[in-house]
Amino acid sequence: MIVSEIFKSIQGESSYAGLPCVFIRLAGCNLKCTWCDTPYARVPEGALELTVEEIVDKARFFDCRLVEITGGEPLLQKDTGRLARAFLDDGFRVLVETNGSISLDGLDGRVVKIVDVKCPSSGHGGSFLMENLNFITPEDEIKFVIGDKADYEYARMFLEECLKDRTAKVLFAPVRPALDPKELAGWILKDCLSVRLQLQIHSYIWPGERGR
Repeated sequence: MIVSEIFKSIQGESSYAGLPCVFIRLAGCNLKCTWCDTPYARVPEGALELTVEEIVDKARFFDCRLVEITGGEPLLQKDTGRLARAFLDDGFRVLVETNGSISLDGLDGRVVKIVDVKCPSSGHGGSFLMENLNFITPEDEIKFVIGDKADYEYARMFLEECLKDRTAKVLFAPVRPALDPKELAGWILKDCLSVRLQLQIHSYIWPGERGR
């Protein structure tokens, strides 16, 4: 597998925010979001080629049982499902963060999937693979990264028309610095949306630092 980096940090996003977590950042992505904060992970340059077993061994070193497989786009690599199963079988709690444009079919049912639905300002509005809704469980999470009011309305419409009751774990994350979190919070409160306002904890603690 092509691995951009492996590190331990504080989980900055999702309903697991604030917990220590080991991140397995795989290299390669099929999208180029305008607000991407890890552009180095879109390409294999500087990445390591490791086996599933080597990755699990490196993660064990950190003495932390929560692990997130992310990218880039982790589902581009054919062994990502096998990597997730290896962690699960070793007693890890496993999160897989994906951009939503690649099928979730085949991921172990024990995986917690954190699935993006790209809004228009990302440059990839409409990239979400609608069949992925069939693989969303109540333990999984849907994330919208929101840069402006148009993105917010897009996300609100998706919730009402598509997501329905598949999961109550919905995340609205403002693009920094394009959208003031206070403004997004105001829209959520005005419309009485039952969503979680998500601020990237790690970006406030270690702004701009790679491997955090």
